[in-house]
Amino acid sequence: MINKSLLLTYLYLLIYITLSSGVILYNKWVLSPKYFNFPFPITLTMIHMGFSGAVAFLLVRVFKVVSPVKMTFEIYLTCVIPISAFFASSLWFGNTAYLHISVAFIQMLKALMPVATFLMAVLCGTDKLRWDVFSNMLLVSVGVVVSSYGEIHFNVVGTVYQVTGIFAEALRLVLTQVLLQKKGLTLNPITSLYYIAPCSFMFLFVPWYFLEKPGMEVSQIQFNFWIFFSNAICALALNFSIFLVIGRTGAVTIRVAGVLKDWILIALSTVVFPESTITGLNIIGYAIALCGVVMYNYLKVKDVRASQLAPDSLPERIAKASFDWKLEKKSSDLQTPDSSNGVTSSASDLKSDEEAPLIPSSRLSYIGRTQLGGQGS
Repeated sequence: MINKSLLLTYLYLLIYITLSSGVILYNKWVLSPKYFNFPFPITLTMIHMGFSGAVAFLLVRVFKVVSPVKMTFEIYLTCVIPISAFFASSLWFGNTAYLHISVAFIQMLKALMPVATFLMAVLCGTDKLRWDVFSNMLLVSVGVVVSSYGEIHFNVVGTVYQVTGIFAEALRLVLTQVLLQKKGLTLNPITSLYYIAPCSFMFLFVPWYFLEKPGMEVSQIQFNFWIFFSNAICALALNFSIFLVIGRTGAVTIRVAGVLKDWILIALSTVVFPESTITGLNIIGYAIALCGVVMYNYLKVKDVRASQLAPDSLPERIAKASFDWKLEKKSSDLQTPDSSNGVTSSASDLKSDEEAPLIPSSRLSYIGRTQLGGQGS
């Protein structure tokens, strides 16, 4: 049984790495003028959100796989709308970056995710400014700067879009923790999609109407139904796989899988897209940044373990045990065939590559803050 469970965990990790890499490469291929030539990132993101929202609606309202949560207008206005806005922004900016810079360089820039999340958490008051963590953030930043300096096809516009998307995703993660937990609201993957995806779609509609609609009317664009349908399915499946992995592993395992995925994706991108080249300075800078990321995650895991070992009073232990049991129940529910996925996010750390799930529980929020990766859009 132990071996079977371990093999199943490795299978989920393999599925996550495969889907994450595939979605990113697929999005790049669709958007790139050199390949499918559909240079409308907002439209592509809207397709993902519309498809995800429709699937979530069917699962919640028609097939009744899960029940909707008690969502008041006040919670929707103060929590769901801001989170949806930053979620949509992170996907929009991340997809736009594909038009200007290579997949490999985008993955290297994503090493900034812990830096952005830490800064946003400090500004929002959910984390304290610590010099040991700050020194790690400086190391990550130096590594990204070195990697950028070594980029042959460096593009300022693409870099600004990607970095902006990273900070939007970081703020979304922090807001998810602050707003939803403050209201005592927990969303499973499907209900997250049910509430967040339609709102994100509407948020994207405004910039789409002014920025992309006029261009689509005058340009000769290709629209292949099966390509966009399969692309949306892959994006949805990726977010489901993120939550499956979260339900079976811990933060350290996911972080290691995320690093492995980044290296695989960087190597694959140079094969799939020959124009994408990697220099020695790219690799050196990315390695420096990864050292800072690993040290940051080590400190965070240490903090969590220390807080878990802290002595509690009897009522606190009872409350914590009850809360943990509920989390375990939710986690096991996510592993059933009917509810095996959800966009939101994103997840968690899983980042702006459409790997950025909306993570409501304390455990998932922690994982998100440690940069799961990334969520591909």
